[in-house]
Amino acid sequence: MADAPAAEPIRVVIAEDDYLLREGIVRLLDGHEEVEVVGACRDLDALLALVERERPQVVLTDIRMPPTGTDEGVRAAQLLRTQHPEIGVVVLSHYVEPAYALALLEEGSSGRAYLLKERVADVEQLLRAIRDVAAGGSVIDPRVVDALVEARSRRAGSPLERLTPREREVLDAMAQGANNAGVASALGLSERAVEKHINSVFSKLGLSEEHDVHRRVKAVLLYLSDDSPGT
Repeated sequence: MADAPAAEPIRVVIAEDDYLLREGIVRLLDGHEEVEVVGACRDLDALLALVERERPQVVLTDIRMPPTGTDEGVRAAQLLRTQHPEIGVVVLSHYVEPAYALALLEEGSSGRAYLLKERVADVEQLLRAIRDVAAGGSVIDPRVVDALVEARSRRAGSPLERLTPREREVLDAMAQGANNAGVASALGLSERAVEKHINSVFSKLGLSEEHDVHRRVKAVLLYLSDDSPGT
């Protein structure tokens, strides 16, 4: 029996204004057969032009680039959601910035990831994020989720105080984009047990039950970031 043909590598474009970091990411990814870096640039305009020319499957972009050095990565992701919805986007940031993560998910979390730049050194985690967004999944850096949970927990009367330690672990995994099977695998639980924990989490947080994983990610993050008093 003939061997199955090898999967085509995921075509990736990189946008990063720091030359050394940009070249480092290129070299890091070039060493892996499952990824093909088809272009690299340093600013938003060059990124959009590169996307039109190369039609990558995934864009890996810094959150802050020229011309303004503010939120170009998020704006690129929003433009691509409209112009090329099939392209996944991994946004990299130096800082834990939940507001940017939420802006990234404003039009949906499918095919979107928000990672801290320190994760770049962990090539397997970076590759997982690239694979996930290429397949339409979503990934949010655990430290961003932790910051939202911590801030929410400090508010008086927060429903998060009612979550058990296991339910918090399930919430964290859900907010990172894991489906029920993924949560079960990560936490060493059965899928039935995960379903029970998720139902309990949604009940305690006052969220309507939602089976679509991408909507779940956004719902949880929006809840955790809600600044409304008394909620």
